[in-house]
Amino acid sequence: MPVFSTDNGVFSLDGKPMTILSGAIHYFRTHPDQWRDRLEKLKDCGFNTVETYTPWNLHEKTPGCLDFTGMLDIGRFLDTAAEVGLYAIVRPGPFICAEWEFGGLPADLLADGDIRLRCRDARFIERQARYLKALFGHVVPRQVTHGGNVLMLQVENEYGSYGDDKVYLEAMRDIYIENGVDVPLFTSDGPAAAYIQNGRIDGTLATGNFGGHVAYSAAQLKSLVPEGPHMCTEFWCGWFEHWGEAHHTRDAADAAGTFAQILDSGCSVNVYMFHGGTNFGFMNGANYQERYDPTVTSYDYDSVLSEAGDLTDKFFTFRKVVEERFGALPPVRVKNSEKRAYGKVTLDGCLPLCDALGKPVESAAPVDMEKLGQAYGYTLYRASFETYGEDVTLRVFNVRDRVNVFVDGVRAGVLYRRNGDERLQVSGLAAGRHTIELLNENMGRVNYGVHLHDPKGIDGVAVNDRYIFGWENFPLPMEDLSPLTFGPYRACGAPAFYAGSFEVDEPADTFLDVTGFGKGFAVVNGFNLGRFWPSEGPQKRLYVPAPVLRKGRNDIRLFESEGQSAPFVTLTDAPDLG
Repeated sequence: MPVFSTDNGVFSLDGKPMTILSGAIHYFRTHPDQWRDRLEKLKDCGFNTVETYTPWNLHEKTPGCLDFTGMLDIGRFLDTAAEVGLYAIVRPGPFICAEWEFGGLPADLLADGDIRLRCRDARFIERQARYLKALFGHVVPRQVTHGGNVLMLQVENEYGSYGDDKVYLEAMRDIYIENGVDVPLFTSDGPAAAYIQNGRIDGTLATGNFGGHVAYSAAQLKSLVPEGPHMCTEFWCGWFEHWGEAHHTRDAADAAGTFAQILDSGCSVNVYMFHGGTNFGFMNGANYQERYDPTVTSYDYDSVLSEAGDLTDKFFTFRKVVEERFGALPPVRVKNSEKRAYGKVTLDGCLPLCDALGKPVESAAPVDMEKLGQAYGYTLYRASFETYGEDVTLRVFNVRDRVNVFVDGVRAGVLYRRNGDERLQVSGLAAGRHTIELLNENMGRVNYGVHLHDPKGIDGVAVNDRYIFGWENFPLPMEDLSPLTFGPYRACGAPAFYAGSFEVDEPADTFLDVTGFGKGFAVVNGFNLGRFWPSEGPQKRLYVPAPVLRKGRNDIRLFESEGQSAPFVTLTDAPDLG
């Protein structure tokens, strides 16, 4: 069997030195019917390896139930890469960051408010061990030592910027080994000394992550890891976006120049991202530095390939860098996908949210989403309160993350965690009992840093500093909209579901324009495309992969939380990322 080694300060395969030219493609951010296209384009760019994280929270949506099918079939992804002629690097984490919901951790961990994440807490390690055992059943047989294409596996992820628990890291390393991982193990951290030193452990190779300042970063890495070999595990060739920010781009020549500098410094490299893909469903994460910032649906990342997998200027500049250092490449084989503008889709169905509620969970105070057995989506909280003819100040404690507030069915305002909102003024209420409803949206759990422990919901509500007790909690995971029964379309001015259908002669990539709607998410043929929020931007259209569509009739469902609507949406042939 082939032998891949990190001995003697170099990467080598069967005794021959190897420069790893890797590109990041996350199988869970790309439709499986498009994996081969993206991987062939990676090969066409002159790269020899693909890198991917693995999302624990998708593989184990329900505790104890592991899923490795469809978009989660990592075995098929790795096999496809091998067929294309690519080696692979797998980064199981289980914490992955990746601007992914909760950094890849399952939300149910937060149902136990006492658990400590990413440390020696035995409960956390035990849960990880069960997941990793199942995952490695698909990865271990595909290691190069077993005749497969997997060169290396990463232990944890950027741990040095989170904590200092070497006992935990060693336990994670040992779980890998106990489950048959026998290819080299590595860690990856920013190039700062504290990060690399806190994140590295015996028996693993320490690598660095950086997007520029190559002379400094490479020198730092080499001084901290003098034995080598050296690798930039994440060369950030672009960047991601939060709602309300400008669209980020990086000049192709600048990015290619940095790519060249990394190679010329003697480092192997993984380009993050070669193909970013999409945060389908509710799987975008959020960052929290000085404030809470949720990530948009698109993970285009200004990558080498666009969100739809198209060749960009970066593809050709990066390919030129590879050719200049490793020799001429065969002609590019794979072309961009066809895009279709299917036009207007009439929405002929409407169902107000208030008519779609199930049986509530009753409680004294509002209950966190996770304790309701819910991971993603929305939660509606309902209670009543007494007024005595005075103006009312509503105070919602610990908004997580965005709350539409209704009093007696009338929208009173919105509270958004990003803005630090907590209070609303309500005037003109007559003396007596009133109903308050709060539609809370989980906009993505924090995926990086000390705010990682991020349960969703609200902690309580007060009227003029008097707590309201006696609540109905309605979980709204929004996992399956197919059972909903729609009435005729109307602009109901309240949170509601909308439905329509359209005909397709030949499926092709397209983009959903929801102009006229406020905020929500869209589902085509049962596939959740992700969130939209065109007024906030920068992203204004959702990517619809061709394999989601079918010849003939196609169904579309939208949920709108702001009470805005239009009688149609449009399928167009171009993205709008801002």
